[in-house]
Amino acid sequence: MTLVSDAHDGHGARYRDRGGRQVVDHYGKPARVGKAVRNVVGAIEMGYGVLSVTGEDRVEFVDNAVSNRVPAEDGRGVYALLCDPQGGIETDMYVYNADERLLVFVPPERAQPVREDWAGKVFIQDVEVADVSAEFGVFGVHGPKSTEKIASVLGGPGAPEEPLTFVRGSMVDAGVTVIASDAPLGEEGYEVVCAAADAPDVFDTLVNRGLNAAPFGYRTWDALSLEAGTPLFEHELEGTLPNVLGIRNALDFEKGCYVGQEVVSRVENQGRPSRRLLGLALDGLSEDLAGIDGDADPDGVTDRLPDPGAAVFAGDAAVGDVTRAAVGPALEEPIAFALVDFDAAAESVTVRVDGTETSATRTALPFVEGSARSGRLPTYPSD
Repeated sequence: MTLVSDAHDGHGARYRDRGGRQVVDHYGKPARVGKAVRNVVGAIEMGYGVLSVTGEDRVEFVDNAVSNRVPAEDGRGVYALLCDPQGGIETDMYVYNADERLLVFVPPERAQPVREDWAGKVFIQDVEVADVSAEFGVFGVHGPKSTEKIASVLGGPGAPEEPLTFVRGSMVDAGVTVIASDAPLGEEGYEVVCAAADAPDVFDTLVNRGLNAAPFGYRTWDALSLEAGTPLFEHELEGTLPNVLGIRNALDFEKGCYVGQEVVSRVENQGRPSRRLLGLALDGLSEDLAGIDGDADPDGVTDRLPDPGAAVFAGDAAVGDVTRAAVGPALEEPIAFALVDFDAAAESVTVRVDGTETSATRTALPFVEGSARSGRLPTYPSD
């Protein structure tokens, strides 16, 4: 289970598996909670795997492995990718310089494979890689009032301002690290890291002390991040070229070699990839979903949406596939991400849902403008 199962159960949590780890799916009212996060503030227990990289050569070693420049200064972090030789994304990650070690946050199913891969590549370097996932609790705090929320409960320094920088302080009697997020939900946001033993007290503090925050789960996370135009590992990133996704904040084109760099750089120099990530408004489903209460029957809503892999057509030509669909909490309309041929410029397309073609309209990202803009918002050199 999670580190704070009792608290989740008290809020009526329903769970799901995420990469071999139990996480909260929703608390029974995902649509209503999504609006609360979009309009005020919410808190979520994050399902990360966490690696610790220590030794004198830790920064150089990880920098040589990933797609972005690893910071050499304590208190700073970066969003980066680990790619295969063909340039496909093996995992995304956040790498934080925490004084005498790097802490690497990855999708939970990627922690052990990355640890084994990196440990097997250490030769004469002074580097040790350990999976420390069980040692930490990590909570996300997101929404336009998230800075106010953090200020109401954080003892010590003020909240960090620059994305992916962090400060150390306390909440109640627990030591915490507060990281300024890169706005994956399109709102101001932070991640609060604590010792696993302190996780119940920290979660209670985030939800109930100071400015109250609505607890939310991964179903709401997926819908809000879609509204914000943020591609996610488990839906869009895995196995895909970073150029196709337009996540340029994960790439440093000036740094030294890393696995897959030649492919990524070649596609970049061509000016555009073969495919791109688009936002679609699922116009044809709006009327079908209008009568369904997303809080009373959240699974009923999900069942009406196109599945991942649903075909996208421009006229009679198949031009791509849906990666994820949801009813946007702010929009209250069905929306989707699709990977499509780069030259598929038609504004109106159709999506196959249960064997039937339903109309959709290409939509600029983000779908919703919040209090911040996602750092992963897709952009392309030719845009």
